[in-house]
Amino acid sequence: MKIVIVGGSRGTGARLASLAQGEGHEVTVLSRSGSTVASGVETLKGDAADPEVAARAVAGADAVVVTVGGAKGTSRQRSAVTRAVVAAMQEAGVRRLVVQSSLGAGASAAQMPALVRVLTRVVLASALADHDEQESVVVRSDLDWTIVRPAGLTNGPTTGDWTARELTEGAKGFGSIPRGDLAACLLRVLEDDSTVGRALGVSNR
Repeated sequence: MKIVIVGGSRGTGARLASLAQGEGHEVTVLSRSGSTVASGVETLKGDAADPEVAARAVAGADAVVVTVGGAKGTSRQRSAVTRAVVAAMQEAGVRRLVVQSSLGAGASAAQMPALVRVLTRVVLASALADHDEQESVVVRSDLDWTIVRPAGLTNGPTTGDWTARELTEGAKGFGSIPRGDLAACLLRVLEDDSTVGRALGVSNR
C-alpha cells in the first residue's frame, strides 16, 4: 500500500512511518521540516495546509494518515491541514483517510471521568476546539475515514497491548498510551475496512 503520512517527521507519525515501511508499505512523509524519518521512507517538505502542497503529497496514494500537531502561533493548524488534505484527496480520487484526533474531542468527552473532562476542557480548550473542527471536516467528507482518539500520549516503551473502541454503552476510554502503541493502532486501523466511518477511542486499558 502507498501510504502518505501528513505530519510524520516526529512523534507518532514518525513511528508509524517506520513501522509501515518495515511491514512492506511504500511510505511518504509530508512535514514542515522535511526531516528524514527512516531509511526507505520518502520525505516531502511543505505546509500541508497549502492546497498545492497537499495535492502534490496525496497524488497516487492509496491511503492518507493525518498525525499533524498544533503549530506555534497557529490556533487551527490541525483543522486547516485536514481541510486541505481532504480537498486534495477528493480531487485526486484517494478514498482512505485515517486522522489522529484526541480523546475529549467531539462526543468522546463522555468517555472521560467528570473531573478530568472539566479540567481537560479548561487546560486544552484551544487544542480540543481545533480537534473538534478537524473531526467535523472529516465526518462531513465523502471519504472512507476513520478517526482515532488516543488518551494521554506518552513516550514510554511500546507494550503491544492497546484497545480501540467506539463511544457505545458508556464505555470508558480514559488512560494513556505510548506513541509506539498508537502508531501500531493507526496501522491496523488503516488496514481494517471495518473501521471506516467510525471514531475510536484508544488507550492501553
